[in-house]
Amino acid sequence: MPSPFPGMDPYLEHPDFWQETHNRLIVAIADSIMPQIRPKYEIAIDKRIYEITDPNDSNGDSLLVGIPDVAIKRQSNSPDVPTGSVATLTIALPTTVKVPIPEKIKQAYLEVREMATKQVVTAIEILSPVNKRSGEGRITYLKKRQSILGSLTNLVEIDLLRSWELMPVLNSSIQSDYRVLVSRSDRRPFAELYAFNLRDSLPIFPVPLREEDVEPIVNLPELFAGIYDRAGYDYRIDYDREPVPSLSEENLVWAQELLQETGLRDN
Repeated sequence: MPSPFPGMDPYLEHPDFWQETHNRLIVAIADSIMPQIRPKYEIAIDKRIYEITDPNDSNGDSLLVGIPDVAIKRQSNSPDVPTGSVATLTIALPTTVKVPIPEKIKQAYLEVREMATKQVVTAIEILSPVNKRSGEGRITYLKKRQSILGSLTNLVEIDLLRSWELMPVLNSSIQSDYRVLVSRSDRRPFAELYAFNLRDSLPIFPVPLREEDVEPIVNLPELFAGIYDRAGYDYRIDYDREPVPSLSEENLVWAQELLQETGLRDN
């Protein structure tokens, strides 16, 4: 059964589903591209590990120092108190708190490599919350992104998350719920931006390689439909609840009407 939404299903942005969706989409893109680029290229699934330790980050990028409970006080007669005198000692007992420790977050991404040289020709990123929300994770990703944009490597950046700050692009006032950025190394600083909203279909876009090569196509609507079906999201998602993150009032009304029309929510 397909998703009731024409493009991105906002219910898959929920923390309970996003990591699985991210991983499935990484594999689906790799599997779809491989037949189109062989034998000159290979595509590898790699992992980046973030260690988040900032205790001052209020956006969930780190483990916070716990605040101790009110100290438990105990009164007791001290053996050192002279006989005949009355005295009590107030002793604060320890309580369990949380301390900041490195939190490892693993994120998969794709690299298209030239078989002969093993050189990375194109990096394909699907953004996760750790990339977009403020904190160490965003800083780390932006450094890598800037490094790619300053190199001869092409970049494909897929953002299927409505929340948090968008990745920076210059001289553009385009606002959208979702976007795909295709940056060819030989055309920088110009890049192709596929901007789309909740009510739009997912885009079909090319993956840049060397200038002389035929570019493989990522049919995102087809891949997404396959992921939704194989994962059984149609019966795992509770469409009677509101999506997380929440929708705007206008989109919420539209989504409720859509779900009622498809029989996934009672009138």
